[in-house]
Amino acid sequence: MSEAVSRRSAIRLLAGAGAALGAAGCAPSVPPGAGRGTAPPAPPAPAAGAPGADAADGAARVDSLLERLTLEEKTALLHGARDPAPLGQAGYVPGVPRLGIPALRLADGPAGVRVATPATALPAPVLLASAFDPALAREYGRVLGREGRALGLDVLLAPMANLIRTPYAGRNFETFAEDPRLTADLVAEVIRGIQDEGLIAAVKHFALYNQEKGRDTVDVIAAERTLHETELRGFEAAVAAGAGAVVGAYNKVNGVYACESGPLLGEVLRGAWGFDGWVISDREAVHSTVAAISAGLDVEMPGATHFGAPLREAVRGGSVSQDTVDLAVHRVLSTLDRFGLLTDRPAARPARDAAAGARTARKVAAAGAVLLRNERGTLPLAGAAARSIAVIGPTGQVPFVSGGGSAHVVPDAAAAPLAAIRQRAGNGSTVRHALGEDLYGRPLPPVLLRPPADLDDRRLEAGRTWSHQGTFTLTAADEWTLLVHYTGQRPSVRLDGEELFPVRQGVAEQFAGGLLGTAPDGMAVRRRTLALKAGAHRLAVSARGGAAGQRFRLRLTTRASRAADLAEAVKAAKAARSVVLFAYEDATEGTDRTSLALPGGQERLIEAVAAANPRTTVVLNTSSSTTMPWLSRTGAVLQTYYPGQEGAGATADILFGDVDPGGRLTQTFPADEDATPFGGNPLRYPGVGGRQEHTEGVHVGHRWYDAQRTAPLFPFGHGLSYTTWQYEKLVVRPEHGGLRVEFTVRNSGRRKGTEVAQVYVGPSPELKLDQPVRALAGYRRLTLAPGQAQRVTVTIDPRALSSWDPERHAWVLGGGRREVFAGRSSRELPLRSKAVVRSR
Repeated sequence: MSEAVSRRSAIRLLAGAGAALGAAGCAPSVPPGAGRGTAPPAPPAPAAGAPGADAADGAARVDSLLERLTLEEKTALLHGARDPAPLGQAGYVPGVPRLGIPALRLADGPAGVRVATPATALPAPVLLASAFDPALAREYGRVLGREGRALGLDVLLAPMANLIRTPYAGRNFETFAEDPRLTADLVAEVIRGIQDEGLIAAVKHFALYNQEKGRDTVDVIAAERTLHETELRGFEAAVAAGAGAVVGAYNKVNGVYACESGPLLGEVLRGAWGFDGWVISDREAVHSTVAAISAGLDVEMPGATHFGAPLREAVRGGSVSQDTVDLAVHRVLSTLDRFGLLTDRPAARPARDAAAGARTARKVAAAGAVLLRNERGTLPLAGAAARSIAVIGPTGQVPFVSGGGSAHVVPDAAAAPLAAIRQRAGNGSTVRHALGEDLYGRPLPPVLLRPPADLDDRRLEAGRTWSHQGTFTLTAADEWTLLVHYTGQRPSVRLDGEELFPVRQGVAEQFAGGLLGTAPDGMAVRRRTLALKAGAHRLAVSARGGAAGQRFRLRLTTRASRAADLAEAVKAAKAARSVVLFAYEDATEGTDRTSLALPGGQERLIEAVAAANPRTTVVLNTSSSTTMPWLSRTGAVLQTYYPGQEGAGATADILFGDVDPGGRLTQTFPADEDATPFGGNPLRYPGVGGRQEHTEGVHVGHRWYDAQRTAPLFPFGHGLSYTTWQYEKLVVRPEHGGLRVEFTVRNSGRRKGTEVAQVYVGPSPELKLDQPVRALAGYRRLTLAPGQAQRVTVTIDPRALSSWDPERHAWVLGGGRREVFAGRSSRELPLRSKAVVRSR
């Protein structure tokens, strides 16, 4: 046997040992060899795409390929490159044609497959999570998987398993929940769904990527126990579900960049969890060659800065061993083989089923909508209130499909809520619309400037340039918002010598929001709000046609135009029997929120409209929790986040009572901006001096509110129904090392309804560790007819009763008399009982 063959065999044995560790159980244990606790987790379910009877053939195939690859070809498999036939996707890895190793295309996809062509724009994952329905999560994943395969992709960079830790984080809509248990359940099912269809799922972002501010450099400090009990739970579940790939995060974790962290990639991911897939960096998240590949990073994206020529030089110079490179290549090839991509006849790509995708999108959008408030019978709309409606707000007329950044998807089509409401209200009804707030501006009057200029729809042919300089005079100080809409290179707009729309750095330039960054006709939009003094001002505009020509326009809002929009909305509200007011908050990758309040003049709009008509329903298209100083004046509030391409129809279904609002909050809504885990504590968020600390420990989300006895605006798990519910007859008893919880849920109202029954568990008296006051231990979504009752059984497994012991580096079962709660939310728990958990 040659030395090379011996080395390949060793690599295969190492990979097999990792898989065996994963099959033996998913209880992390760092450092390797430390004693394990007494709470063995349930074994992971068989993974989609897992090796079957031909595993030995696959291993031999991978070994044979590895033998024949040159060093240049090996490193080409370990970094991204320019796609010769791009689909508009996020990444491309060239294959090795001479050996039949295919090229790989990777796309973003947490809320739909993001390529240049239309795809099903699914509701944001946070809305999916609000349904508390793992089966629905798997269906969601299958849409992603089928569409990804149909659109020519091999790897989907999804789902996002990071927790909603702070309400300010710009990408909260892309992930699931503040709760580790719920996140883990849903992440696992989305991955299974994606991979059921033969697409490789790449769970992201490993780990502690919970904010956009300073994401490339921030050093996130978290204790071992905090890591395992909070952020790592979703990733551990992803590995147990068979995820083919993991995406490394931008940030540092405990002093080391995540993409070169040996403790994360080596000890936890591969050692304790037995992950044998490949680790991909996020875009430009690699900062080294030797440290990154030695820690366990396999593929650099999007280019070859560190894993191209520098990696080959490191091998030749001896600072990286050939075996290290071979092991990374082996992981890539083994995953491709697992998904049938190395066979002579790979599975044919399916046809895209846009209709099926749309059906799932609508199902999810309706299932996850959360009714936060409903006073005076405001909803569902019925009788005279359903025949005379004022729809107010810009997102009543312009569908708000998805947030900005890598989760933004171009849908096949998306109806406006106004159209869906008119259709549902039917003939004989009056449904009027008032803008309320102008997002895209009005044309500048041509006579505003001296000399005059029409700046509303300028067309430039390819290669042409156009410019105009003029002056205007304000008789009084004013607040203007100037907006430029354009199709090509952004025009230059200078006011009193200052460029209003300079090119920004990085993702801040690339991602401008899912709503505000694009006009209804598809033109890109940038805006700038300015306080202008009375007197003369200079405005200079110049534009280039570029290679393809372009259109552009300059638009404007002023105090007077905003006052007119508000007055029109109030007039419409007074004339209608009921009001549906759509409010928005446009979040995007690359930018955190600066406030939890609704942006612009929306708070004033809601106050004025609700004063004019108390039967006002506010529909929130927001990314995360929102403060609501206007709440008490409204009739109802419906949270629909970013509802995808079918959001209009789903929203109408809820408003008119065709569907019971069965969504529940997966994150706490604080009463105000100070009453959060981060109020007055910048070290927790956004960090101080580039360092951010998870000093809240295991008390994430609702656990912090309980520990601090802080009253939220709306608690985790909250959501109203159009019917009423009773909880009865709680029985708790030990079973299989955990607890069996039984209780009765009764629909005590007059309408068919959907309920999410939730079970929480209190701390163990035997563990000398800081524990949550209550932790989510299980839940059950059920739909019952009026008067119907159902006996619900929730099994609390040993993991839900365990804590991570940092001295033993293992999960330990929390024995003793444990209190169990059941009810409708983390703060509405009418049933409680106790049972003894035996830790030995």
